Amino acid sequence: MRFGSGAFDGAYSFDSRFGDGKGTNPEELIAAAHAGCFSMATAAALTRAGYPPKYIDTNATLTIEQKPEGYRITSIALDTKAEVPGIDEAQFKAIVDEAKRTCPVSVALASVNITLTAALKR
Repeated sequence: MRFGSGAFDGAYSFDSRFGDGKGTNPEELIAAAHAGCFSMATAAALTRAGYPPKYIDTNATLTIEQKPEGYRITSIALDTKAEVPGIDEAQFKAIVDEAKRTCPVSVALASVNITLTAALKR
């Protein structure tokens, strides 16, 4: 598989999806896209609110399960850490919760259970 932008050029196969093969898979790409989208949405919302972040680090853990009708993505857990000068916990929580609901990837994955753990680092 090769991205048109050239950002990735590598293996993409059944073994990289359900085995020990090297390369990526659709679920890994979805999780990476979700983590990136959420971080961007959070940074933009924080900046609009007057709290530009020093950094935001988000990991997304995607769960895929075999169901009677086939494999299904059943959940994505977002775990983010951010350093945001001057913001209090309540403001931060409100902004990250809104970003989770409104980032385009979250909207596209509305049928999936999405959870969020967010921590301010000082």
